[in-house]
Amino acid sequence: MTVRAWAELLRVSALFTVPGDALAGAAAAGRRPDRGTALAVGASLCLYEAGMALNDWADRDEDAVDRPHRPIPSGRIAPGAALAAAGALTAAGLGLAARAGRPALAVATGLAATVWAYDLRLKHTPAGPAAMAAARGLDLLLGATATGAAERTAGPGARTGSASGSRTGSAAAPNSRGFVRGALPAAGLLGAHTYAVTAVSRHEAQGGSTTAPLAALAATAALGAAALREQRGPGDAPPDAGRGRKGESHRSHRPPATPASRLLLTALTGSYFRTAAGPLLHAALNPSPPLTQRAVGGGIRAMIPLQAALAARAGAAGSGLAVMGLVPLARTLARKVSLT
Repeated sequence: MTVRAWAELLRVSALFTVPGDALAGAAAAGRRPDRGTALAVGASLCLYEAGMALNDWADRDEDAVDRPHRPIPSGRIAPGAALAAAGALTAAGLGLAARAGRPALAVATGLAATVWAYDLRLKHTPAGPAAMAAARGLDLLLGATATGAAERTAGPGARTGSASGSRTGSAAAPNSRGFVRGALPAAGLLGAHTYAVTAVSRHEAQGGSTTAPLAALAATAALGAAALREQRGPGDAPPDAGRGRKGESHRSHRPPATPASRLLLTALTGSYFRTAAGPLLHAALNPSPPLTQRAVGGGIRAMIPLQAALAARAGAAGSGLAVMGLVPLARTLARKVSLT
Protein backbone atom coordinates (compact mmCIF):
# COMPACT_ATOMS: atom_id res chain seq x y z
CA MET A 1 0.00 0.00 0.00
CA THR A 2 1.71 3.18 -1.19
CA VAL A 3 0.92 6.81 -0.66
CA ARG A 4 0.33 7.10 -4.39
CA ALA A 5 -2.28 4.34 -4.34
CA TRP A 6 -4.20 5.94 -1.49
CA ALA A 7 -4.01 9.33 -3.19
CA GLU A 8 -5.61 7.78 -6.27
CA LEU A 9 -8.24 5.94 -4.25
CA LEU A 10 -9.23 9.06 -2.32
CA ARG A 11 -9.02 11.38 -5.37
CA VAL A 12 -7.00 13.88 -3.34
CA SER A 13 -6.88 16.25 -6.31
CA ALA A 14 -10.64 16.77 -5.88
CA LEU A 15 -10.31 17.70 -2.20
CA PHE A 16 -9.91 21.37 -3.10
CA THR A 17 -13.51 21.40 -4.36
CA VAL A 18 -14.79 20.71 -0.84
CA PRO A 19 -13.90 23.64 1.49
CA GLY A 20 -15.82 26.09 -0.69
CA ASP A 21 -19.07 24.33 0.18
CA ALA A 22 -18.87 25.38 3.83
CA LEU A 23 -17.63 28.89 3.02
CA ALA A 24 -20.40 29.41 0.47
CA GLY A 25 -22.91 28.06 2.97
CA ALA A 26 -21.75 30.45 5.69
CA ALA A 27 -21.94 33.37 3.25
CA ALA A 28 -25.36 32.37 1.97
CA ALA A 29 -26.61 32.29 5.56
CA GLY A 30 -25.23 35.79 6.10
CA ARG A 31 -22.60 34.69 8.64
CA ARG A 32 -18.86 35.29 8.90
CA PRO A 33 -16.66 32.15 8.91
CA ASP A 34 -15.74 30.99 12.40
CA ARG A 35 -14.74 27.89 14.34
CA GLY A 36 -17.97 26.18 13.32
CA THR A 37 -17.12 26.77 9.67
CA ALA A 38 -13.73 25.15 10.18
CA LEU A 39 -15.38 22.14 11.79
CA ALA A 40 -17.79 21.93 8.86
CA VAL A 41 -14.87 21.98 6.42
CA GLY A 42 -13.17 19.18 8.34
CA ALA A 43 -16.35 17.12 8.45
CA SER A 44 -16.96 17.69 4.75
CA LEU A 45 -13.43 16.59 3.82
CA CYS A 46 -13.78 13.40 5.85
CA LEU A 47 -17.19 12.52 4.42
CA TYR A 48 -16.05 13.31 0.88
CA GLU A 49 -13.05 11.03 1.22
CA ALA A 50 -15.24 8.35 2.78
CA GLY A 51 -17.38 8.51 -0.34
CA MET A 52 -14.33 8.15 -2.58
CA ALA A 53 -13.07 5.06 -0.75
CA LEU A 54 -16.54 3.52 -0.62
CA ASN A 55 -17.09 4.27 -4.31
CA ASP A 56 -14.06 2.24 -5.38
CA TRP A 57 -14.91 -0.56 -2.97
CA ALA A 58 -18.43 -0.81 -4.40
CA ASP A 59 -17.15 -0.62 -8.01
CA ARG A 60 -14.24 -3.02 -7.61
CA ASP A 61 -15.70 -5.68 -9.93
CA GLU A 62 -16.70 -3.15 -12.57
CA ASP A 63 -13.31 -1.43 -12.35
CA ALA A 64 -11.56 -4.77 -12.84
CA VAL A 65 -12.99 -4.72 -16.38
CA ASP A 66 -13.13 -1.01 -17.28
CA ARG A 67 -10.34 0.44 -15.10
CA PRO A 68 -7.95 -2.32 -14.06
CA HIS A 69 -5.33 0.30 -13.19
CA ARG A 70 -7.38 1.58 -10.23
CA PRO A 71 -5.88 0.85 -6.78
CA ILE A 72 -8.25 -1.98 -5.75
CA PRO A 73 -8.40 -4.06 -8.98
CA SER A 74 -4.66 -3.60 -9.48
CA GLY A 75 -4.05 -5.10 -6.04
CA ARG A 76 -2.32 -2.07 -4.56
CA ILE A 77 -5.06 -1.61 -1.94
CA ALA A 78 -7.08 -4.44 -0.41
CA PRO A 79 -10.89 -4.11 -0.63
CA GLY A 80 -11.20 -4.53 3.13
CA ALA A 81 -8.78 -1.67 3.74
CA ALA A 82 -10.79 0.64 1.49
CA LEU A 83 -14.04 -0.26 3.26
CA ALA A 84 -12.44 0.24 6.68
CA ALA A 85 -11.15 3.64 5.57
CA ALA A 86 -14.64 4.62 4.44
CA GLY A 87 -16.08 3.69 7.83
CA ALA A 88 -13.35 5.46 9.80
CA LEU A 89 -13.61 8.62 7.72
CA THR A 90 -17.39 8.67 8.11
CA ALA A 91 -17.06 8.39 11.88
CA ALA A 92 -14.46 11.16 11.93
CA GLY A 93 -16.68 13.43 9.83
CA LEU A 94 -19.67 12.93 12.10
CA GLY A 95 -17.49 13.51 15.14
CA LEU A 96 -16.29 16.85 13.81
CA ALA A 97 -19.84 17.88 12.90
CA ALA A 98 -21.01 16.97 16.41
CA ARG A 99 -18.54 19.47 17.85
CA ALA A 100 -20.32 22.18 15.84
CA GLY A 101 -23.66 21.40 17.49
CA ARG A 102 -26.67 19.14 17.09
CA PRO A 103 -28.12 20.90 14.02
CA ALA A 104 -24.80 20.49 12.21
CA LEU A 105 -24.64 16.84 13.25
CA ALA A 106 -28.16 16.28 11.92
CA VAL A 107 -27.19 17.71 8.52
CA ALA A 108 -23.92 15.74 8.48
CA THR A 109 -25.80 12.54 9.31
CA GLY A 110 -28.09 13.12 6.35
CA LEU A 111 -25.06 13.83 4.18
CA ALA A 112 -23.31 10.64 5.29
CA ALA A 113 -26.44 8.58 4.69
CA THR A 114 -26.77 10.06 1.20
CA VAL A 115 -23.12 9.28 0.39
CA TRP A 116 -23.41 5.66 1.49
CA ALA A 117 -26.78 5.22 -0.26
CA TYR A 118 -25.35 6.61 -3.49
CA ASP A 119 -22.25 4.42 -3.51
CA LEU A 120 -23.93 1.20 -2.40
CA ARG A 121 -27.32 1.41 -4.06
CA LEU A 122 -28.25 4.48 -6.10
CA LYS A 123 -25.26 5.17 -8.34
CA HIS A 124 -26.38 3.00 -11.24
CA THR A 125 -30.06 3.89 -10.93
CA PRO A 126 -31.98 6.89 -12.34
CA ALA A 127 -31.82 8.39 -8.85
CA GLY A 128 -28.01 8.51 -8.91
CA PRO A 129 -27.51 12.11 -10.14
CA ALA A 130 -30.20 13.38 -7.76
CA ALA A 131 -28.50 11.66 -4.81
CA MET A 132 -25.14 13.18 -5.70
CA ALA A 133 -26.77 16.60 -6.10
CA ALA A 134 -28.40 16.22 -2.69
CA ALA A 135 -25.03 15.38 -1.15
CA ARG A 136 -23.43 18.59 -2.45
CA GLY A 137 -26.40 20.65 -1.39
CA LEU A 138 -26.30 19.16 2.10
CA ASP A 139 -22.58 19.88 2.28
CA LEU A 140 -23.26 23.57 1.67
CA LEU A 141 -26.06 23.52 4.25
CA LEU A 142 -23.64 21.95 6.73
CA GLY A 143 -21.53 25.08 6.51
CA ALA A 144 -24.60 27.27 6.95
CA THR A 145 -25.71 25.31 10.01
CA ALA A 146 -22.32 24.97 11.70
CA THR A 147 -21.29 28.61 11.27
CA GLY A 148 -22.31 30.72 14.25
CA ALA A 149 -23.32 27.63 16.23
CA ALA A 150 -21.58 28.80 19.40
CA GLU A 151 -23.30 32.18 19.20
CA ARG A 152 -26.70 30.62 18.63
CA THR A 153 -26.21 28.23 21.55
CA ALA A 154 -24.90 30.84 23.98
CA GLY A 155 -27.32 33.57 22.96
CA PRO A 156 -26.75 37.30 23.31
CA GLY A 157 -26.56 37.09 27.11
CA ALA A 158 -23.39 35.00 26.96
CA ARG A 159 -21.67 37.74 25.00
CA THR A 160 -22.80 40.58 27.24
CA GLY A 161 -22.83 38.73 30.53
CA SER A 162 -26.22 40.16 31.49
CA ALA A 163 -28.46 38.28 33.87
CA SER A 164 -31.50 38.81 31.70
CA GLY A 165 -29.57 37.46 28.74
CA SER A 166 -28.76 34.28 30.62
CA ARG A 167 -32.45 33.69 31.21
CA THR A 168 -33.62 34.35 27.69
CA GLY A 169 -30.53 33.74 25.58
CA SER A 170 -31.64 30.31 24.46
CA ALA A 171 -34.99 31.58 23.29
CA ALA A 172 -33.58 34.75 21.79
CA ALA A 173 -30.73 33.05 19.95
CA PRO A 174 -31.17 32.91 16.16
CA ASN A 175 -32.94 29.83 14.97
CA SER A 176 -30.59 27.69 12.89
CA ARG A 177 -33.47 26.80 10.59
CA GLY A 178 -33.65 30.42 9.48
CA PHE A 179 -30.03 30.33 8.36
CA VAL A 180 -30.61 27.06 6.54
CA ARG A 181 -33.52 28.62 4.67
CA GLY A 182 -31.29 31.50 3.66
CA ALA A 183 -28.75 29.08 2.20
CA LEU A 184 -31.24 26.93 0.29
CA PRO A 185 -31.01 28.89 -3.01
CA ALA A 186 -27.21 28.53 -3.06
CA ALA A 187 -27.50 24.84 -2.19
CA GLY A 188 -29.95 24.41 -5.06
CA LEU A 189 -27.57 26.01 -7.56
CA LEU A 190 -24.62 23.89 -6.43
CA GLY A 191 -26.80 20.79 -6.44
CA ALA A 192 -28.03 21.50 -9.97
CA HIS A 193 -24.45 21.78 -11.23
CA THR A 194 -23.57 18.52 -9.48
CA TYR A 195 -26.57 16.80 -11.05
CA ALA A 196 -25.47 17.87 -14.54
CA VAL A 197 -21.86 16.72 -14.02
CA THR A 198 -22.96 13.41 -12.52
CA ALA A 199 -25.23 12.76 -15.50
CA VAL A 200 -22.22 13.19 -17.80
CA SER A 201 -20.02 10.98 -15.61
CA ARG A 202 -22.32 8.02 -16.16
CA HIS A 203 -20.92 7.84 -19.71
CA GLU A 204 -17.23 8.43 -19.01
CA ALA A 205 -16.19 4.76 -19.26
CA GLN A 206 -17.83 4.02 -22.63
CA GLY A 207 -18.57 7.50 -23.98
CA GLY A 208 -21.13 7.79 -26.77
CA SER A 209 -23.52 10.33 -25.26
CA THR A 210 -23.98 13.72 -26.91
CA THR A 211 -27.17 14.55 -25.03
CA ALA A 212 -25.67 14.53 -21.52
CA PRO A 213 -22.85 17.03 -22.21
CA LEU A 214 -25.19 19.28 -24.20
CA ALA A 215 -27.71 19.27 -21.36
CA ALA A 216 -24.92 19.98 -18.87
CA LEU A 217 -23.69 22.84 -21.07
CA ALA A 218 -27.17 24.38 -21.09
CA ALA A 219 -27.41 23.92 -17.33
CA THR A 220 -24.05 25.61 -16.86
CA ALA A 221 -25.22 28.65 -18.81
CA ALA A 222 -28.47 28.83 -16.83
CA LEU A 223 -26.68 28.44 -13.50
CA GLY A 224 -24.18 31.13 -14.41
CA ALA A 225 -27.04 33.52 -15.20
CA ALA A 226 -28.74 32.64 -11.90
CA ALA A 227 -25.53 33.14 -9.92
CA LEU A 228 -25.20 36.67 -11.32
CA ARG A 229 -28.40 37.73 -9.58
CA GLU A 230 -27.72 39.26 -6.19
CA GLN A 231 -28.83 37.03 -3.35
CA ARG A 232 -31.67 38.06 -1.10
CA GLY A 233 -31.47 36.34 2.24
CA PRO A 234 -32.06 36.73 5.97
CA GLY A 235 -30.09 39.95 6.06
CA ASP A 236 -32.46 41.51 3.53
CA ALA A 237 -35.67 40.36 5.17
CA PRO A 238 -38.47 42.76 6.11
CA PRO A 239 -38.22 44.38 9.57
CA ASP A 240 -40.54 41.86 11.25
CA ALA A 241 -38.82 38.80 9.77
CA GLY A 242 -36.38 36.67 11.69
CA ARG A 243 -37.55 37.75 15.18
CA GLY A 244 -37.18 35.45 18.15
CA ARG A 245 -39.79 34.79 20.77
CA LYS A 246 -38.82 37.94 22.69
CA GLY A 247 -39.04 40.15 19.63
CA GLU A 248 -35.35 40.68 19.00
CA SER A 249 -34.31 40.79 15.39
CA HIS A 250 -31.87 38.08 14.39
CA ARG A 251 -31.31 39.10 10.83
CA SER A 252 -27.88 38.49 9.39
CA HIS A 253 -25.95 41.36 7.87
CA ARG A 254 -25.11 41.55 4.19
CA PRO A 255 -23.08 44.48 2.87
CA PRO A 256 -24.79 46.42 0.07
CA ALA A 257 -23.74 45.61 -3.47
CA THR A 258 -21.13 47.92 -4.98
CA PRO A 259 -19.72 48.21 -8.51
CA ALA A 260 -16.59 46.39 -7.30
CA SER A 261 -18.59 43.53 -5.80
CA ARG A 262 -20.67 43.20 -8.96
CA LEU A 263 -17.51 43.14 -11.05
CA LEU A 264 -16.04 40.42 -8.84
CA LEU A 265 -19.22 38.37 -9.11
CA THR A 266 -19.17 38.71 -12.90
CA ALA A 267 -15.53 37.62 -13.05
CA LEU A 268 -16.11 34.60 -10.81
CA THR A 269 -19.18 33.54 -12.75
CA GLY A 270 -17.26 33.89 -16.00
CA SER A 271 -14.50 31.70 -14.60
CA TYR A 272 -17.10 29.09 -13.67
CA PHE A 273 -18.57 29.06 -17.16
CA ARG A 274 -15.18 28.92 -18.90
CA THR A 275 -13.97 26.05 -16.72
CA ALA A 276 -17.03 23.90 -17.32
CA ALA A 277 -18.24 24.89 -20.79
CA GLY A 278 -15.18 24.18 -22.97
CA PRO A 279 -14.72 20.51 -22.02
CA LEU A 280 -18.48 19.94 -22.18
CA LEU A 281 -18.64 21.34 -25.70
CA HIS A 282 -15.75 19.14 -26.81
CA ALA A 283 -17.44 16.08 -25.32
CA ALA A 284 -20.69 16.94 -27.09
CA LEU A 285 -18.90 17.23 -30.44
CA ASN A 286 -16.87 14.06 -29.88
CA PRO A 287 -18.35 11.89 -27.10
CA SER A 288 -15.31 9.63 -26.75
CA PRO A 289 -14.38 8.29 -23.30
CA PRO A 290 -11.28 10.54 -22.94
CA LEU A 291 -13.18 13.72 -23.83
CA THR A 292 -16.13 12.71 -21.66
CA GLN A 293 -13.74 12.17 -18.75
CA ARG A 294 -12.23 15.60 -19.37
CA ALA A 295 -15.70 17.09 -19.31
CA VAL A 296 -16.36 15.46 -15.95
CA GLY A 297 -13.03 16.73 -14.64
CA GLY A 298 -13.83 20.22 -15.89
CA GLY A 299 -17.21 20.07 -14.19
CA ILE A 300 -15.59 19.06 -10.91
CA ARG A 301 -13.00 21.84 -11.13
CA ALA A 302 -15.75 24.33 -11.99
CA MET A 303 -17.27 23.80 -8.56
CA ILE A 304 -14.54 26.01 -7.08
CA PRO A 305 -15.38 29.19 -9.04
CA LEU A 306 -19.09 28.41 -8.60
CA GLN A 307 -18.63 28.24 -4.82
CA ALA A 308 -16.66 31.48 -4.98
CA ALA A 309 -19.43 33.14 -7.00
CA LEU A 310 -22.07 31.95 -4.54
CA ALA A 311 -20.08 33.47 -1.67
CA ALA A 312 -19.57 36.73 -3.57
CA ARG A 313 -23.24 37.04 -4.51
CA ALA A 314 -24.07 36.82 -0.80
CA GLY A 315 -21.72 39.72 -0.08
CA ALA A 316 -18.72 37.70 1.16
CA ALA A 317 -16.08 38.88 -1.30
CA GLY A 318 -13.26 37.76 0.99
CA SER A 319 -14.58 34.23 1.17
CA GLY A 320 -15.04 34.17 -2.59
CA LEU A 321 -11.44 35.20 -3.18
CA ALA A 322 -10.21 32.70 -0.59
CA VAL A 323 -12.05 29.90 -2.37
CA MET A 324 -10.57 30.96 -5.72
CA GLY A 325 -7.14 30.70 -4.14
CA LEU A 326 -7.64 26.93 -4.20
CA VAL A 327 -7.76 26.84 -8.02
CA PRO A 328 -4.00 26.73 -8.70
CA LEU A 329 -3.54 24.08 -6.01
CA ALA A 330 -6.29 21.95 -7.50
CA ARG A 331 -4.89 22.39 -11.00
CA THR A 332 -1.38 21.39 -9.93
CA LEU A 333 -2.49 18.29 -8.06
CA ALA A 334 -4.86 17.25 -10.86
CA ARG A 335 -1.82 16.84 -13.13
CA LYS A 336 -0.52 14.17 -10.76
CA VAL A 337 -3.71 12.44 -9.59
CA SER A 338 -6.79 12.09 -11.79
CA LEU A 339 -10.02 13.75 -10.66
CA THR A 340 -12.11 10.83 -11.96
